[in-house]
Amino acid sequence: MDFPPFILWSTGLGLVNHFLFHKYEPSSANIALLVLPIQPVALLVSLREPFSRLFCIYIVFFGTLSLSIIAYRLSSFHPLAQYPGPVTAKVTKLWSLWRTAQGYKYLWHKKLHDKYGPYVRTGPNEISVIDTPAVCQILNFGGLEKGRYYESARHEDTPPAIVCLSGEAHAARRRVWNRALTSACIREYEQLIVKRASQLISCLRDQTHARVDLVHWLDLFAYDLMGDLAFGGGFEMLRDGQDVDGVGERIKGFTKYDGSMADEAGLEKQKPTLKTSTADGIVAVTAASDTTASALSSTVWFLLSNPEYYQRVQQELDRVFVDGEDPFDVSKHQELHFLLACINEALRLHPPVPSGGPRQVHLGQPGRIISGRFIPEGTSVYTPAYSLHRNATYFSPHPDKFFPERWLPDSKFENHDTSAFIPFSLGPANCVGQKFAKREMLMVLSALFKSFDIRFADGFDSEAWPMGMQDFFVVIRGPLLVNLTRRHHGILA
Repeated sequence: MDFPPFILWSTGLGLVNHFLFHKYEPSSANIALLVLPIQPVALLVSLREPFSRLFCIYIVFFGTLSLSIIAYRLSSFHPLAQYPGPVTAKVTKLWSLWRTAQGYKYLWHKKLHDKYGPYVRTGPNEISVIDTPAVCQILNFGGLEKGRYYESARHEDTPPAIVCLSGEAHAARRRVWNRALTSACIREYEQLIVKRASQLISCLRDQTHARVDLVHWLDLFAYDLMGDLAFGGGFEMLRDGQDVDGVGERIKGFTKYDGSMADEAGLEKQKPTLKTSTADGIVAVTAASDTTASALSSTVWFLLSNPEYYQRVQQELDRVFVDGEDPFDVSKHQELHFLLACINEALRLHPPVPSGGPRQVHLGQPGRIISGRFIPEGTSVYTPAYSLHRNATYFSPHPDKFFPERWLPDSKFENHDTSAFIPFSLGPANCVGQKFAKREMLMVLSALFKSFDIRFADGFDSEAWPMGMQDFFVVIRGPLLVNLTRRHHGILA
């Protein structure tokens, strides 16, 4: 059967485009959006075909290009052919984007790993990994660099914040953060935690007559505290009972800033600029407040859902802090073994960053061998904490159940591999504020449980609350409705 020349030329042009874009992948999808639509028009003109055939040329051209791409991505010739995964995910990134847009990518990853194992292909050039030796290699020193994901939302006029950096640039910025969050500095920050946590308790005392959305108040507390830490104050959300300014990031007092405040020791060759410090400050406020509020909310939910554990926490607090003693006395927090175990178990089941951001073998770089498996160039690699923490290989039995006893010294659980516990990530890009966060959580929860008896509000569907957690890198949580009753213990009663 003879095909008209324009059909053959359109088919050939589609195949040539697939070859060229595969071999010389552009840095931006905008290039393809500009180049592809004009080619059928140019072909029509060069072949001197009537304008009425333009639509047919478009159909053949884009149909051939699409079928060629699909065939290649599903073939054994694709570099990721060895990795199992759903056909739809192998064919198009749109499937993953749809899951991400819904906020439930972390649940999707968990289902895929339950079905396919520790290595899953979640996109045409993307895999998800929950094999602990591989995760450690990917995230630790000498591992994979951060992917383009971290740069996608940054305006071109805004300097990259620390979360966007890799290599020496990240190491230089991290040194400043490390000096600001030493153990000695954290002790100095304790007064800020006490101030805001006391304010939180005072606000909640005024709410004992009504249903209280604990997520709302913990969010306000976390934003106020991180505003104090990052910008020296300026937020008063607890006082106002709401986010009046929409978390408007004010930088008063920084108009003549020369970087000395971020490098008081004078150890950096190049001092951080105003824009750089502001960008990092915004990261601190947004990321640290969200993750801490999420961890606090989840710990409360798990304890209220398991009354026997909640009672045990209160008994421990009453033993450590007898009547009249200060629950903010951090010298006694080392005695709160069971409360710390509950926090760890909440972090395991509800990690503050469930999906995490990808690492990548960038185009132009040689492929990498990770835990005996080849990762080709151009591959994005996710290491989702939510899936890893619920893997029975590392936490069993009942990896999806809340059992704080796992974290006690005399634990007899079948599997309890702490190397698979990464709520604060791993390696050089792990959470620089994790020690501060744990101190903050112990102080807040000690004061909260010492001051109040807490129960779910009547009519509140507590079992459905976890499904309200949507992961958009920061986690959106639904209301956690409770009733509070003052306890006649401690100075905060």
